[in-house]
Amino acid sequence: MYWRRGGHAGSMNKVCKGEVIPMELSIVVARILALTYLAAGIAAFGGAVTFGKMIDDFERSPALTFVTGFLTLVLGTLLVTYHNVWVKNWTVLITIIGWMSVLKGVLLIAFPRYLGFCKGWYQHSRAWGFLMLAMGVLFGYFGFLR
Repeated sequence: MYWRRGGHAGSMNKVCKGEVIPMELSIVVARILALTYLAAGIAAFGGAVTFGKMIDDFERSPALTFVTGFLTLVLGTLLVTYHNVWVKNWTVLITIIGWMSVLKGVLLIAFPRYLGFCKGWYQHSRAWGFLMLAMGVLFGYFGFLR
């Protein structure tokens, strides 16, 4: 992978395996992820959401689980289709999140009861909130400041 100037003046593109991926795409996705993680992190860290209770709601509503799995699978597929870049910099985080979303979407649709298995991981909503805030700050730095 290497960087080269391309497109309009001042734009940077990533060239990976002969495919050119505009750096602008990475920045736009980083901005979306930053705002999403910051909002979710504030809600979880502040106690407005409790992930254990959310999983209980999912377990009681197969329709909610299916629709969430469907949307997660679609968004993950879009990410890995347009941003499947395995490089040694921050943009690989977007690819990893995309593949994790694909996996999560498939699991929610095909095996909705797997949430019960994950329930123990989500008992500490404030810790997850802190992690989401950290991810939001990281993506915010690359999306808005850098």
